[in-house]
Amino acid sequence: MVFSRADALRRLDGEDFDVLVVGGGITGAGVALDAASRGLRTALVERDDFASGTSSKSSKLVHGGIRYLQQKEIRLVYEALAERQVLRKTAPHLVRVLPFLLPVFTHDGILPRRLARLLGTTMWLYDLTGGARIGRLHRRVSKDEALSYMPTLPAQRLAASYVYYDAQADDARLTLAVARTAADHGAAVANYARLVGLDKGADGRVTAARVEADGRTIVVRARAVVNATGVWADDVRALDEGAHPSSIRPAKGVHLTVPWSLVRNRIAVVVPVPKDRRSVFVVPWGERDDGTFTFTYIGTTDTDYDGPLDDPQCTPDDVEYLLRAINASVTTPIGPGDVLGTWAGLRPLVRDAGSARTADLSRRHSVRTSPAGVVTVTGGKLTTYRRMAADAVDEVVRVLGVDARSRTKHLRLHGVTGWDSPDLPRELATRYGGDARDVLALARADARLGEPLVPGLPTIRAEVVYAARAEMARTVDDVLSRRTRVRILARDASAAAADEVAGLMAGELGWDEAERRRQAERYRAAVAAERAAAQLPETALAARLRPPS
Repeated sequence: MVFSRADALRRLDGEDFDVLVVGGGITGAGVALDAASRGLRTALVERDDFASGTSSKSSKLVHGGIRYLQQKEIRLVYEALAERQVLRKTAPHLVRVLPFLLPVFTHDGILPRRLARLLGTTMWLYDLTGGARIGRLHRRVSKDEALSYMPTLPAQRLAASYVYYDAQADDARLTLAVARTAADHGAAVANYARLVGLDKGADGRVTAARVEADGRTIVVRARAVVNATGVWADDVRALDEGAHPSSIRPAKGVHLTVPWSLVRNRIAVVVPVPKDRRSVFVVPWGERDDGTFTFTYIGTTDTDYDGPLDDPQCTPDDVEYLLRAINASVTTPIGPGDVLGTWAGLRPLVRDAGSARTADLSRRHSVRTSPAGVVTVTGGKLTTYRRMAADAVDEVVRVLGVDARSRTKHLRLHGVTGWDSPDLPRELATRYGGDARDVLALARADARLGEPLVPGLPTIRAEVVYAARAEMARTVDDVLSRRTRVRILARDASAAAADEVAGLMAGELGWDEAERRRQAERYRAAVAAERAAAQLPETALAARLRPPS
């Protein structure tokens, strides 16, 4: 089915829906898919771009979360590991198994017995909770084997360590695939469509929602509304309840991208943060044919946030925190000039008056239904989005008085058909699935579209055209930040490509020269603001990707 915003807006204006989903992040897309696949007449609106909030700014891991075991959140870990397996089966083109090294460091050459027992117990508990479903148990590895996975670890402090297994996914591409699958099942899905009001009948129940898109107001007739807007959930609740609640406690998570050659980790690594009770992930990205990688990203932070929800920024303190963590665990110094990209997102944690730190708040989700029939789903994490969506739609069918059970546990996502064909380049197949053929067809029809968008990166120009034509990309930022991920990997190189991207999009979206320039300038300004907020120098990608001498 064609993924068309124009068609979706026409449907929003002319059809009656059982449920309107507000929010196009991973949870909202999941709710739309769950509802549509149950046979409900479903619509989804997103005020910005799909995954433009938290859902493109996670650690990109599909995992249970070992640290949640330490918080005795065993049920959460069990649920997340079960959902990890569902995703591996329903989206094998997007979700891949990723080994993790848990290095064990000694203190003055001595490994405390209590620490050794604790780590071993935690590893077995993770396997028993569901980690073993991946088909591999954790194992203890020698110091030399640990160094073979990450030779920059400080050998003099390293002891025998552990390897366990989880999974990784490009969060923005996963969100888009879920949204497209919802559309494949009949949902009307539109980005850049903002909810501005709710209409209610004499009985106080929701009857319609008012949505602004392209300078006009559309009245969307719907019998129920699902509020899946993450950290903005209280804003939508205020439209329904007349008062702004304070149920969400945002927690900011920041990641840094650096050249892989400075870290050389062949698998993901969990490193401790000095003088803190937390650890951060060190994850390779952009695998090459020889088994090396192009980038490593480091994160995440977990701090209270009270700034603007629409544009959280990486700060100098965030940079210092993550660089301190990585430099305590590697022998190659990494400084601000090595940072190629940053991203900052806000987790929509459910407020708990008894918790002093956001890191201690539960990642479990909650579902509540207002008297008007507005179902709000909050909390949770990327890995458990399908379970969150199923619980939310269970409430919707209760409100509507219909009998329809969730079907998404075994429903394969858009792009899965033919994704593993040997004729598809691995780099494209693991991002587009079977749709990679459509990207390749564009490149074969116009040799210029087969050229790299940014020298040193695998992204080709055909992906820009495909994003505008088939993936509802509406801005330069949509393409560089979410459809291709160039911005988070190579911030300044992406700014240099803005004119090229705008030119390619102009032909697809009918932009005139003034709009083309405006789009490119707006993107470059956003990148400059991001770099300035973090007080980072401009970096030349080609020079930074050279191997160290």
